[in-house]
Amino acid sequence: MNTNTILLLILSVLIAAGFAYFHYLYKAKNKSNLNLFLAFLRFLALFSIFLLLINPTITSNTLEIQKTPLVVVMDNSSSIPFLKSDKTANEFYQKIVSNTDLQEKFDIQSYQFDTDFLPSKSFTFKGKQSHIDAVAKGLQTTFKNKTFPTVLLTDGNQTTGNDYVYSFNAANKVYPVILGDTTQVFDLKINQLNVNQYVFHKNKFPVEGFIQYSGTQPITANFIISEGKSILVQQPISLSTQKRIAVVQLVLPANKLGLQVLKAQITSPKEEKNKFNNSKNFAVEVLNQKTNIAIISSLNHPDIGALKRSIESNVQRKVSVFKPNTISDLRKYNVVIFYQPNSTFKAAFEASKSLGLNAFIITGTATDYSFLNQQQTDLQFKMGNQTEDYFAGFNSQFNVFALDNIGFESFPPLQNNFGTISSRGNVSVLLSSTIRGIDTQSPLLAFTENQGKRTAFLLGENSWKWRSQSFVDHQSFEKYDIFIDKIIQFLASNPTKKPLVVEHELVYNSGDKIEINAQYFNKNFEFDEKARLNIAIINKQTKAVTNFDLLKGSNSYKVNLDGLPAGKYNFTVTELNSKEQYSNYFEILDFDIEKQFVNPNFQKLQQLATQTQGKVYLPNQSADLIQQLLKNEDYKAIQKNVITQNALIDWSYLLVIIAFLLTTEWLVRKYNGLL
Repeated sequence: MNTNTILLLILSVLIAAGFAYFHYLYKAKNKSNLNLFLAFLRFLALFSIFLLLINPTITSNTLEIQKTPLVVVMDNSSSIPFLKSDKTANEFYQKIVSNTDLQEKFDIQSYQFDTDFLPSKSFTFKGKQSHIDAVAKGLQTTFKNKTFPTVLLTDGNQTTGNDYVYSFNAANKVYPVILGDTTQVFDLKINQLNVNQYVFHKNKFPVEGFIQYSGTQPITANFIISEGKSILVQQPISLSTQKRIAVVQLVLPANKLGLQVLKAQITSPKEEKNKFNNSKNFAVEVLNQKTNIAIISSLNHPDIGALKRSIESNVQRKVSVFKPNTISDLRKYNVVIFYQPNSTFKAAFEASKSLGLNAFIITGTATDYSFLNQQQTDLQFKMGNQTEDYFAGFNSQFNVFALDNIGFESFPPLQNNFGTISSRGNVSVLLSSTIRGIDTQSPLLAFTENQGKRTAFLLGENSWKWRSQSFVDHQSFEKYDIFIDKIIQFLASNPTKKPLVVEHELVYNSGDKIEINAQYFNKNFEFDEKARLNIAIINKQTKAVTNFDLLKGSNSYKVNLDGLPAGKYNFTVTELNSKEQYSNYFEILDFDIEKQFVNPNFQKLQQLATQTQGKVYLPNQSADLIQQLLKNEDYKAIQKNVITQNALIDWSYLLVIIAFLLTTEWLVRKYNGLL
């Protein structure tokens, strides 16, 4: 409280006392106790009003004891009861959180993880995934800049996410408690299957299987691939203590069109403790058509290689690269990409127009814009010779096809000549261009459709840097490659627009995220935000029907179907106002990834403990862990002086006091006939 406030308070006391004295004592004929009481009430009421007007700030100091957090994290996945450790895990957890000495020293906080990392004090052990990496990221976010120990109760078998050993902060000790029997038992496991999701009719496709062996004696096993009750191919393999991993490579024919669900299985004459990991279902879709794309360029540029790799990440696409003067026939191609066209492209443009091919035009600093203005009528280019860097701005209202923002604004700039770009017709802009944060009102990536012919424009070179940046951001090229595939799909598909467009996979694994996306367009083919979409799902075996509403996102409607049991399903998406429908099917394969392990991953958890200078414990060593935590002098409570400042105007009860004082004064005066 500063000097000015103190002086104002003293002045308030004097003024309030003066008013009360003048009204009840100075003017009174006799100074009775009643007058003194009324003067006191008037003084308190006036002084309280002055307090509110001055509004002094009240400062209070309190000492606060902050204990070190002790984080106890439980693996809530279904692998824990499968390893018969759920009861043991709960008992160990209760011993930690109920220990009075630990409660006195630490602020004990409980969490669980399966697919997500969440606070919890009770556990169901029904999670479909084990995401230990999410624990590391969650702890770093929740306890930023703090030093604390973590007790991690888990089997160490992660089924999704990045390698967790080096994800944890090395400055904070982690004490893994290993759940499950560490005794090595005989087990054969299909560790991984590599197979293309799409294959082409009458072609052959490879299947690669990685077989893992746990045991002490040499054994001969049989790797089988079957469809229904028919065995398609089988191969014997030998395993021993010196050869614990075997790689099997087989080739299968694609003789039937459509979705084919196959089963890979490893068998042996010896009995196993866990047979869930002896087989895996997988699916391939046999297609009868391939999209051929021609890239025409007079330059050697890294954009072309990056574009080719992105397009061919979808096995349905095949890319061929030509010089403008070397291509003679475009009839076998579905889409043509013109990279930085100039006058040497004239014959290629004319051939593309005569065949009615959709085109993807990519410009840059070597583009002849006068020539390009002559070859198309969608965009008008008035470009100078100065080179400029153009950054991307994502248009969330874009509705030509469904696409999420993969971080376009953070991508490196594309290079192009400086100038103005104007549209001559109906142009849909996905990415707008900015220069040093200023919107140029010009497109960077745009799409047009004119009399059934579709064209895409990317107005800048060095898009290979976008693919590299996407890998840095997401540790994978997948998101960027899907973005490019959406462009090619738009150009390669039938231009006839449908009011209801639905995107989904044909095959899902149990435990995977099952999501169906849909877009509904009105009669002007604009995304309809008022659409009412419903999906009816029919289990082919039980005939049970389940209905869900699709929820609206930024530019699409979505429904999450996680939790559906394995099986084959038909479904129909209906727009309830127009009755427009889309019908198809999908299959959920019976595969429980949490039942693929017979032992905990002792080695990984030991590495984690070493990396963070912690120690591995077994479920029967709870007393040792408690003792270790108690004797560790690194974890001490901190005493902090907490200064709190409160403005008097926030004290609402002061208004109640003022009202009470004035009301009491009025009633007393009324009772004594002084009014």
